[in-house]
Amino acid sequence: QVQLVESGGGLVQAGGSLRLSCAASGRTFSSYDMGWFRQAPGKAREFVAIITWSGGTTYYADPVKGRSAISRHNANNTVYLQMNSLKPEDTAVYYCAAGRPSTNWRQYDYWGQGTQVTVSS
Repeated sequence: QVQLVESGGGLVQAGGSLRLSCAASGRTFSSYDMGWFRQAPGKAREFVAIITWSGGTTYYADPVKGRSAISRHNANNTVYLQMNSLKPEDTAVYYCAAGRPSTNWRQYDYWGQGTQVTVSS
């Protein structure tokens, strides 16, 4: 089993950057593919980025491609999401999740509590 805790969210002006972190507990973290998702008020949960268990493969949703970078450090049981050139439409609660590599949030087994990102115009 894996417990996930996100951090790093906050209020930032448009054009700014944030780095989200997701700290995992459990010895099996390195065997999981990890995803970041987001959910804005009144909207469905949305895929953001995936990284495979080894870190060798990453994949991004079109709205964040070229502005974001997902990475992981298995020795520290942490996955990161660097977000640059932030836009007001990036405002959402961001969640990390552990499971099978998919853009479908239903394929993930474990979730963090989320961290709020608010981008002001």
